[in-house]
Amino acid sequence: MSIRRSSGLIGAVALAVALTGCGSSDGGSDDSGKGGTREFAADNGKIRIPADPKRVVATGYAVPVMIEAHAPLVGVSSWKRGEPMMSKQDLATYKKLPKVAGEQAAETNYEAVAEAKPDLIVIGVPAPVLGDIDVKRLESIAPVVAIGPTVPSMWREQSRQQADAAGALERFDAIQDKYEAKAAKLAEKYKNVLPKLKLGHVGAYGESAKGTWQREFGRSWGTNIAEDVGAQYYGKVKKKGPGSRAVSEYPSLEELPDALGEADAITYSVNADGSVPQPVKYVMDSKLWKNLPAVKAGRTFPIRCTEAATYGQAMQTLDAIDTSLAPLLKR
Repeated sequence: MSIRRSSGLIGAVALAVALTGCGSSDGGSDDSGKGGTREFAADNGKIRIPADPKRVVATGYAVPVMIEAHAPLVGVSSWKRGEPMMSKQDLATYKKLPKVAGEQAAETNYEAVAEAKPDLIVIGVPAPVLGDIDVKRLESIAPVVAIGPTVPSMWREQSRQQADAAGALERFDAIQDKYEAKAAKLAEKYKNVLPKLKLGHVGAYGESAKGTWQREFGRSWGTNIAEDVGAQYYGKVKKKGPGSRAVSEYPSLEELPDALGEADAITYSVNADGSVPQPVKYVMDSKLWKNLPAVKAGRTFPIRCTEAATYGQAMQTLDAIDTSLAPLLKR
């Protein structure tokens, strides 16, 4: 069974049903007799968009997806956080494209968007941040579809929706197929060791100034791709919040033994270059970390590219996971 139909949607099916407006175009909605448009379900409602867009502007998480899928882009927002995970070709494309917005949604340059003359605008920001954008003003330029991130593992569904809106599914699906094949191969490679381990994960978004660290559970940024190869992260969030707070929490450092004391092994997020981010270093420098059973047993594993939000980027994450977990096969 393919990951696209099974583990690629890890736990997301039920969430997708509950998400207002989340989904791709309605079946049979390609109304070529009505000006070549179709109705598309997005976070901001059902929008009539071009059936075959020719000039697309993308922002936020939609940027790397559109570039990777070879969508007909004429403008993008700045997306520096994703540059380390872009291929050389995609990075070159990204740098050449006109920047019509900054890193933050509030930094949208409406004049620049208009000058790009798009026939479709795809906004890839979280729903709460959508309020920072003058959507009505953008709608006066071109149809707008908002498809933003929710639970981290849902990048799979959301990236496909974004590519679908831009009419770029052919290349998208080809890359997804490669990811699925690679993940299945690694799942087979680690099937005798990885599923048997009770795992914990330390994320990169703790706040050491407040004495907190990030514990990520299943379907979070640092865990969801590892789950595709058989990793199993125990526990659940004590008090769920919106978005990533549904799958991660921020306990105090003093709670580290209670949080990860039962873990057979611990993974932790590192930067794309392998360096340890300060919030993770804060945890690893503590005596409480060094006294954890998994740490004493030498079962701690760094994972690069945990913020992957496209299938191409996620293949880099799979490589990083394979490199990091290789010692498990020698035990």
